[in-house]
Amino acid sequence: MDEKLIRELIEMAADSRRYSYAPYSQYRVGAALLAEDGRVFTGCNIENAAYGPSMCAERTAIFKAVSENVRDFEAICVVGGKGDVPSDYSVPCGVCRQVMAEFCDSSFRIIVAKDTEHFNIYTLGELLPKSFGPDNLTSG
Repeated sequence: MDEKLIRELIEMAADSRRYSYAPYSQYRVGAALLAEDGRVFTGCNIENAAYGPSMCAERTAIFKAVSENVRDFEAICVVGGKGDVPSDYSVPCGVCRQVMAEFCDSSFRIIVAKDTEHFNIYTLGELLPKSFGPDNLTSG
């Protein structure tokens, strides 16, 4: 993945934060999911007063893609933080990592960024070692 594409994904994820619905935490997150066919699906976090029904930006992007019959992914970029300016490296939560494991192998890249100059890249295998996935449910 080249530097230009990484920066584009960071900008798209950062832009998606503006659609965030985060009245309780004020922690706004945007995600940009790169499909293997080159399409990008964006998402934002959507909170709920009951907390449980809240949805992370990463899952929003993945579910949008899957609802369009896209299931092969190369990378996801996540940008987040309190208020209007990204301030943290927003690493995906455990639930999002498990959803990623449903559709992606351990080499799937996860870019966490504050901006186009400050980012880290991990693999799903690094963030979710020894994961449980579809292969665990197939008979030998």
